[in-house]
Amino acid sequence: MLVRTWNVFHGNTHPPQRRAFLREMVQLITVGEPDIVCLQEVPLWALRLVDHWSGMQHVSAVARRPRIPFGRWPTELHHGVFRSALTGEGDVILAARRYRLSDERSAVVSPSGLRRIVHGVRIDGGIYVANVHITGDHEQLRRVDEFVIDEPRVIVAGDLNLRGEGLPGFSTPLPDSIDQILVRGLPAASAVRWPEDRRRVERRLLSDHAPVELSVE
Repeated sequence: MLVRTWNVFHGNTHPPQRRAFLREMVQLITVGEPDIVCLQEVPLWALRLVDHWSGMQHVSAVARRPRIPFGRWPTELHHGVFRSALTGEGDVILAARRYRLSDERSAVVSPSGLRRIVHGVRIDGGIYVANVHITGDHEQLRRVDEFVIDEPRVIVAGDLNLRGEGLPGFSTPLPDSIDQILVRGLPAASAVRWPEDRRRVERRLLSDHAPVELSVE
């Protein structure tokens, strides 16, 4: 089972510019037919489009609601400036269409300040996959651990904003990375981070995060 995670930065390049590349990002991260892809910082207007762009099925959760009800067009003025301040933000789990999804749930892990969530879904009645985006807070990380505490076979993927840190009882985190794929109860290879050249389109570097991937047996 090939698992990937990517904070897509609302489709922005690094550094941000006027144009966004969200569709290209979703298509890039799903090349090679991965089994599971976890995405963070997806603008809410794009949630209805990710199935079409990826050829996969998805579940999603809303991290922040939009401030104005105008959908996509405000950020088209300049994606590098407006981002989720206007259009809201969600997190997405993509799964290959052959899988049966169940037990979808989510939880807020930041009771104050910037709203952060963890959400998850069960794959074929067995492995539980949780997608997370937190703000580098150890208390938020503890709440993520509580979210999956009763799951014997679980994959936690996403943006922890804690460099090189993981969860107790899980696989070894990727050193010097804030983006992680952590596994418990399953044999897994070491996580790897994509090199910059693999996430370039038209000579532009996509996102301020690199995708991370890991194979689970």
